[in-house]
Amino acid sequence: MPQKIKVLIADDHTIVRSGVRLLLDAEADIEVVGEALDGVEAVDLVQQLRPKVVLMDIAMPGMDGMEATRHIKDEWPEVNVLVLTMHRRDEYFFEMLKAGASGYILKGAETNELIHAVRVVARGEVFLYPTMTHKLVRDYLERESESGAPASVLSPREQQILTLLAEGFSSKEIAGKLVISPSTVYTHRSKLMDKLGLTSRHELIQYARRHGLLRDNSLS
Repeated sequence: MPQKIKVLIADDHTIVRSGVRLLLDAEADIEVVGEALDGVEAVDLVQQLRPKVVLMDIAMPGMDGMEATRHIKDEWPEVNVLVLTMHRRDEYFFEMLKAGASGYILKGAETNELIHAVRVVARGEVFLYPTMTHKLVRDYLERESESGAPASVLSPREQQILTLLAEGFSSKEIAGKLVISPSTVYTHRSKLMDKLGLTSRHELIQYARRHGLLRDNSLS
């Protein structure tokens, strides 16, 4: 019989810990081995229990989740930290990843997403909540732009369509210019928006400007 995934829950709210424990203990392959009220207790319990995954809140009294994560990863790098938080702000997200967290999921996630995240992180892989993935992609693209690197995440056709979209051309006009069907333009547009984590024409224009994809006569 496969060994169960040992999980430690670190959160200063009793009702949150109790609810998460009920959800995880209902899974045949997961076992909650302990609960911590703050970062100090989390570090102590990791030393005693050696869980496979620590579900770590960020805002806790005394030692917060960020500092606790650093301590845990420094002392026991084999322990995987999955952030479970209500915080959506970029600085929390990136700082927790820098501290060594292997995953980031919001408390508003569906039950099956949390269970899936625990299993993914337990395998040594990375799990990021979809909205957090977009933040990571945008940060990468901004750093790529600042370093002067080309927009290599896009294919030549996607760069071409992005440029035309940013210049103000409609999908129908782009189809005529490139001698392709409007549906093909829609498909490319959808893929590049997903790939870049962009949601509006304004964001397209800003991205195109950062990467030098707009021509001098471009429309804004």
